[in-house]
Amino acid sequence: MTSLDKPTDNTSADDARAVTEAALFEAFGGVRGMVETVLPGLLFVTIFTINKDLHWSAIAALAVSLVLVVVRLAMKDTVKHAFSGVFGVVFGVVFAMFTGNAKDFYLPGMLYTLGLALAYIVTTLAGVPLIGLILGPVFKENLSWRKRNPGRKKAYAKASWAWGLILLAKCAVLFPLYWWADTTQLGWVLVALKIPPFLLAVWLTWVFLAKAPAPIDVFAEMEAAENAEAAAQAEQGEQAFPAGGRHRRDG
Repeated sequence: MTSLDKPTDNTSADDARAVTEAALFEAFGGVRGMVETVLPGLLFVTIFTINKDLHWSAIAALAVSLVLVVVRLAMKDTVKHAFSGVFGVVFGVVFAMFTGNAKDFYLPGMLYTLGLALAYIVTTLAGVPLIGLILGPVFKENLSWRKRNPGRKKAYAKASWAWGLILLAKCAVLFPLYWWADTTQLGWVLVALKIPPFLLAVWLTWVFLAKAPAPIDVFAEMEAAENAEAAAQAEQGEQAFPAGGRHRRDG
């Protein structure tokens, strides 16, 4: 084997980064997931800015959310990101219609963001960072990072702190606007803050995980254990019934 054939540390690092990028893309929905997150709120605030009509704005936001789900179903693609968008829009529409205040369309999403920020922080303090619970199954490591991979647990903790603090900063901007600004001002600021904080949190997660130890593939371990058990059982069977058949006594 030549030096060109041998794997290098750089190659391993590049592979780890590629795996991390793919996992984050899958977990957070990629570009399409971001579009599905932004589009309903963007449509709501655009229509409300034009005609100040809560009903038409709410109907349009809900309709586009449902269309996104239908498109996902038609393409036989995962619908978790589109469905989460629908639920958020439905709660927003219900709140706004119930109170008659168009700003309440945004309130459920803001409360969800605050709750998610606290969840990231509290779970990290408890030793089970939320980002690890989210990404563990994606990396096929489940919860093995908790006790078997301390370096990876540390990376998940850093990433969860990043998510929690970024989301808290976002809430610190939005909640005062909810009380002091009008609907259109709040709506446009909220749309503007949809993607940049998210991308920052994803990028920091990628940085922390790309430098962390590789995940332990628990699924591969279980498969190897099952194969070993099957091989042991087959070997026992061969010992019990050796080639040539059973021993016979001569009469």
